[in-house]
Amino acid sequence: MANTTRALLGPRPALTLAAGVLVALAAMPIVAIFVLAVMGDGEGTLPHLLETVLPRAVRTTVLLMAGVGLLSATLGVGAAWLVSTCRFPGRRVLEVALVLPLAMPLYITAFAYIEFFDFTGPLQTAIRAVGGYTSVRDYWSPDIRTLPGAVLIMSAALYPYVYLTTRIVFLMQSSGVLNAARTLGRTPLGTFFGVALPLARPAIVAGVTLAMMECLNDIGAVELLGVKTLTFTIFDTWLNRGSLAGAAQISAIMLVIVAALVVTERVARARRRFDTSARNVEPTRRVKLIGLRAWGATAACTLPVFLGFLLPGWILIDFASRRLSDLGSPVLHAALGNSLVLSLATAFVAVGTALLLAYAGRLSASPVAAMLGRIAVLGYAVPGTVLAIGVLVPLAGFDNWLDGQMRQWFGLATGLLLTGSGAAIVYACTVRFLAVSFGTVEAGLGKISPHMDMAARTLGRTMGETLREVHAPLMRKCVATAGLLVFVDTLKELSATVLLRPFNFDTLATLVYQTTVRGAFEDAALPALTIVAAGLVPVILLVGRSESRDLVHGTPETGERGAARA
Repeated sequence: MANTTRALLGPRPALTLAAGVLVALAAMPIVAIFVLAVMGDGEGTLPHLLETVLPRAVRTTVLLMAGVGLLSATLGVGAAWLVSTCRFPGRRVLEVALVLPLAMPLYITAFAYIEFFDFTGPLQTAIRAVGGYTSVRDYWSPDIRTLPGAVLIMSAALYPYVYLTTRIVFLMQSSGVLNAARTLGRTPLGTFFGVALPLARPAIVAGVTLAMMECLNDIGAVELLGVKTLTFTIFDTWLNRGSLAGAAQISAIMLVIVAALVVTERVARARRRFDTSARNVEPTRRVKLIGLRAWGATAACTLPVFLGFLLPGWILIDFASRRLSDLGSPVLHAALGNSLVLSLATAFVAVGTALLLAYAGRLSASPVAAMLGRIAVLGYAVPGTVLAIGVLVPLAGFDNWLDGQMRQWFGLATGLLLTGSGAAIVYACTVRFLAVSFGTVEAGLGKISPHMDMAARTLGRTMGETLREVHAPLMRKCVATAGLLVFVDTLKELSATVLLRPFNFDTLATLVYQTTVRGAFEDAALPALTIVAAGLVPVILLVGRSESRDLVHGTPETGERGAARA
């Protein structure tokens, strides 16, 4: 029996069991969703949803995801190919600038576009000035609050996922393979479609999958744009229709869609060894473009940056300059303080959990510890609205149980200690962003040779002393990076926060959301600009990693993780 336990849990079973408890807490919201969805059948909500709500929501969601996937792939792959294989004016600047839209949360990009296309916005104002029109009935202007408009906006913000993963593969491809295709009579365009694109297919699928998952997770942009996806339907069913069971049933359907996306991405990643070239090959030499081709390449790479970063950034700065007096607003200060507290708490909990899981995998070296690490990162694939449902159920159950016990034994009413506080938001964000911290911490710990552990133990150091004296100094940067990434992700998070926040409690993200829903776009500019400025920090880190030797000559999965962490 002891040998069996040791084989499963490793030489340090207590550490593995502690990691198991944390992973169980991380997986509990997902389990709670399916339990509530099954129990909710007694209310007769599912047949009603299947008849009236779900068909349209599923159709809209599928069309939106397909459109975003296709347009993101077009923008991302095209830009990655140009900057990786060609030389043209502005290439070095654009190679970095193409990542910047990752700093713009979707709901902020959406509200900037809405104002740009609004009657009082720059576009229609210019049309009236040039044409001498006085009424909107005298001219035509595109309506951005449509499904095609949502596809354009989301693709402009999400294409960097495809750009990052694909660019790495293009940089790794051997010039010998491409030159052989040219020798056999392939044109440059034929070489791209016939050789380079098939070799990059797994990376493209991985990037498109990440973009589609972020599209599925969004709630702020789709509501502002009037596109009723499954995510919005969950929000509407829970809060406006008062059916938590119905929201859980829709969440279960979303999880099935997410699982299909994850399986697709895994299958594509499993084939990367066959689709990428060997390491010790001559990298592709960039072709110098001249004349119209050179300036056409510059324009083609500038367009995504303009759509995803420069245009919304210009609108934000313009609005913020009109509201500088709001810098002293108590509402803004309160939202900023709440955001900082929640983000710091989530970063602390997520990094601490990641350290324990990473050490359990390193010291135990058991199948159970390895499995726990794989389960822990599943939360990143779960949309925030779905996590909000899953978090609320167990926390509300615990609060009600504790309140009953305190009333029975001490005559005290504790109320909703966890559900009615920011603890629920910290819990949900920790589950969602644990993959971010775990991946970073595990990568940093993996660079430390096990021989250093053995040497420290030989010199009489305990496990705790080895951690403090050997590992901590070596892992300081990666732990700080993990904390920073989780901090910024939590600062931008809206889907779970808007559903779980207590009454009269706003973060920067929910303040932007509430203000834009009211149509007061100028009032939302300062908090939105604060979020974007914070979002630039991990993007700059990501750009630094992408320029490093390890990322260029490493494996495609390095870029996938970097994109996911941004």
